[in-house]
Formats: sequence, structure tokens, C-alpha cells
Amino acid sequence: MSSLHIVHVQVHVKPERIEDFKAAATVNARESRREPGVARFDVVQETEDPTRFVLVEVYRSAEAAAAHKETTHYQQWRDGVAGMMAEPRTSRKYVNVSPDNNDGAW
Repeated sequence: MSSLHIVHVQVHVKPERIEDFKAAATVNARESRREPGVARFDVVQETEDPTRFVLVEVYRSAEAAAAHKETTHYQQWRDGVAGMMAEPRTSRKYVNVSPDNNDGAW
């Protein structure tokens, strides 16, 4: 089994910038899903604290994850949302256990 490279990016946005962040993140996610090495790219918002988001990024390889950071849309998102953050974003990296990425679920 070859593992997928999964990143969860935790984002805390200033309350007055929620809609701006959602708009920017939606564009970045849409463009990211067009990258050949991206299996999934979701933007989710916490229900109890709407200033908190998680980006769920699933890459087919480590090289695809690195290539994503070289794209224009990622760099525009990164620079564009920097002033919207209530605190620096953090991330954690994972590999899939189930489902196996060879079974078609991804």
C-alpha cells in the first residue's frame, strides 16, 4: 500500500474577516483540486466557533504536496489571508490507514 500524504491545517480567523477568508479559501481549494497530485482538498468551518477552520488536504505523494506550495493559487492564498489570521496557522501531517488509497475510495 502506498500512503497518501494528508495535511490538516488549523486556521483561526479574525471575526470580521470570516467571509473574506471563506472566499479566498474557496478559490484556493477549487484550484487545488485541479492539481493532478491532489486527491481531495476541503475547507471546513467549526460550528461552535465560526472563526476556526480546517483545511483537509490529501495528496497522492510527497512530491505532489511540495508541488502544491509552488503553485500561483497557493501563494496568492497564503499571502492574501495572512492579515486575516487571528493567530498563525498550524498543520499536522498524516498518512491514511483506512481506506487504502488503492481501493478507489479516494
